[in-house]
Amino acid sequence: MNQSPPCSLGRRFAAIFYDAILLISLLAIANFLLIILLGTELAGTISGNPLIYIYYIGVSLLFFGWFWTHGGQTLGMRVWRVRLITELGEPINWPQATIRFGAAFLSWICAGAGFIWALFDRENRGWHDRASKSRLIVIPKK
Repeated sequence: MNQSPPCSLGRRFAAIFYDAILLISLLAIANFLLIILLGTELAGTISGNPLIYIYYIGVSLLFFGWFWTHGGQTLGMRVWRVRLITELGEPINWPQATIRFGAAFLSWICAGAGFIWALFDRENRGWHDRASKSRLIVIPKK
């Protein structure tokens, strides 16, 4: 098992804030690509369509999933020296990334309860950490 210290909730939220800025930019680009593909007239008719939300969720899953499965760090996690690993200290795979993403989404919908849970968990793990059998660790300074 990895002996690196668990990530605190404050550090976790700091990384989330950085990643949110990047994700908003990525979703704007994804929206622009949709307008290019569909044309402005047709793209204007999809507002409120459930498929557009599925598209945005898919883009978000690809963003987080790719970073989590390729090095265990989003850009925000790199800045805050946080790495995502399995309970055994290995990189997570796509099924775990998908479970983690879905559970984190559920955590947000429940007013952040799944994240706040980490304050009371003996290993500082949230719902999405437990569900995906993963953990966030702090990378020591070099």
